[in-house]
Amino acid sequence: GINVWCAAGKGTFGTDELVNRIQVTRLQEIVNHRNLILPQLGAPGVSGFEVTKRTHFKVEYGPARAQDLPEYLKTHTATPEMRRVQFTLIDRLTLIPVELVSVLLPLLILLLIGWKGPAAAILAGTVLFPILLPWIPTHNFSTKGFILGAAVALPFAIAAFMKDPGSALWVRSAWALVFGLLIPSITAYLALNFTGCTPYT
Repeated sequence: GINVWCAAGKGTFGTDELVNRIQVTRLQEIVNHRNLILPQLGAPGVSGFEVTKRTHFKVEYGPARAQDLPEYLKTHTATPEMRRVQFTLIDRLTLIPVELVSVLLPLLILLLIGWKGPAAAILAGTVLFPILLPWIPTHNFSTKGFILGAAVALPFAIAAFMKDPGSALWVRSAWALVFGLLIPSITAYLALNFTGCTPYT
């Protein structure tokens, strides 16, 4: 699925790699046919013509999801539904633990020292962002992350502004601005981690 698409875009799943794997494994000696069914999302990185020319294996692009492969193998024809990439809530929820692992230490440190605002920014970027992804306006992930971060920052900015009513207005405004800029920036940065694992880009 998406991992193949990402690898194809980076060149790690491409024509040369596929040809190399066919040759290294001596696939022509193992199978009695000359057909390769590749994941549909690998198409950007693989030249079927070039693979056939170099290996004598004919390339066809199968469905987007492996679960559709048994049905595809009956007719070697992908239905429009098999070609469509879904990115359901379940698909997005499976990404959260992976993202949390990469930010766990900074998150724990922030929570231990009581910096709730930046900790909320991290949780927004790693937990809320994939859940709310389809409903946050714009297609640009950094902008989506900034919008989500701004929503998360609002209560912290208001609390900072109201904390010391006796302070000068500019001091209260400056503290509110710190939260208003810091939290959305952190969330936007973390939101960019999802650009390679979704068809929304």
